[in-house]
Amino acid sequence: MIDALTFEINKTQHSKLPQLDFDNIPFGKIYSDHMFVAEYNNGQWNDLRIEPYADLSISPANATLHYAQSIFEGLKAYKNKDGEILVFRPQANSRRLNVSAERMCIPQIPEELFMSAMTELLKLDSAWIPNKEDTSLYIRPLVFANDPYVGIRPSDTYKFLIFTCPVGSYYSAPVSVKIETHYTRAVGGGVGYAKTAGNYAASLYPAVQAQKEGYDQLIWTDGQTHQYIEEAGTMNLLFLIGDTLITAPTGDSILNGITRDCVLTLARDWGVKVEEQRLSVNELVSALESGELKEAFGAGTAATIAQIERISCHGKDYHLPSDRPLSNKLFDTLDKIKLGEIEDKWGWVYRV
Repeated sequence: MIDALTFEINKTQHSKLPQLDFDNIPFGKIYSDHMFVAEYNNGQWNDLRIEPYADLSISPANATLHYAQSIFEGLKAYKNKDGEILVFRPQANSRRLNVSAERMCIPQIPEELFMSAMTELLKLDSAWIPNKEDTSLYIRPLVFANDPYVGIRPSDTYKFLIFTCPVGSYYSAPVSVKIETHYTRAVGGGVGYAKTAGNYAASLYPAVQAQKEGYDQLIWTDGQTHQYIEEAGTMNLLFLIGDTLITAPTGDSILNGITRDCVLTLARDWGVKVEEQRLSVNELVSALESGELKEAFGAGTAATIAQIERISCHGKDYHLPSDRPLSNKLFDTLDKIKLGEIEDKWGWVYRV
C-alpha cells in the first residue's frame, strides 16, 4: 500500500552538471543531481520525496549490511532527435523488481509508485541524459532493509531509492570469456533468478581470478554438475549454432533478462530458429571445434549486446569468427528502437 502519490521535491542548489564532460563519460562513476527516496514502515510506503543526491546515514546494525536483504534493477533512458525522453521497458523492470522482492521477503513496490517516481526524477534531471552515440542515462532502483537489528529475520522497515547516472559503453570491444566449472554462482532452489546483492558478491572472487588470466567475464555453469551453460556475470548468453539461436531456459538459477527477451522476440520475428534449451559444455566445445558455432554474445541492460570473441574451456582458448551479422543486426535494431528511430511494434518504449 502507498499513500496518495504526492512527491516532495527539494532541488539541489549546486548542480554538478557543469562538471560533466559529455564527450568522455565513464560507466557508473558520475551521478546525477537528484534521487528519489521512499520509506516503508507500518505496512506501507511513506514519505515519497526527491532530494539532492547524497550519501546515506544508516546504523552500523543495519540489517542489509549484515544479511544482504536488498534488491535492485537497472534500466536506461535516452533522448531522441526531438529531445523526448525515452525509457526502455520500465514496466518490465518494475515487474521483475517485485519478483525479486517476493523472494527476498521485501514488500512489493506498486508499479504506479515505481513509474511515477522514475518519471518525476527523469523530468527533473533531464539535462543529464546524454544524446551522443553509445551513451544513455542509467537508472538504478534499489530497495534494502533498514532495521537496526542484528537478529536474523525479515526487516520491518525498508528504503526504496532511485538514482541515475550518465554512462558510456559497458564493453567497448568484443569480450573474452572463460567457462567456470569449479565455482558456483547459483543453484536450484536458490536466489539466482533474483537481482539481489548476494548473487553478485558471490561471483566476485572467481571473476577476479579470471580477469587476472586475461578474461573479461565468466560463463557460469549449473551449480550441481557444472555440465550445462547458464549465464555470464553481467548478462544472459546466446549462441548461434548452425542456423539455431540457443539460450538457456530461465529458472531459479538464471536471471530472466529483459534484453534477452527482446533478442528472442526479434530473432523469432526475423524467422531465426530459436531454442530455449540446456546447452552442455561438451556440446558448446564440440560446436567450437567443428566451426558450427557462428556467433556468441551476451544480452543485458548494461552491456546491451556484448559480442564474444574468445571462449576458454579447461585451459584451451577457442576464437570465434569476426563476422557477426546476427548480433550486429540485433544491436542496431535495439538501438534504433530505443531512440525512436524505427517502429516499436511491441510497445517497448515509454515516453516521459
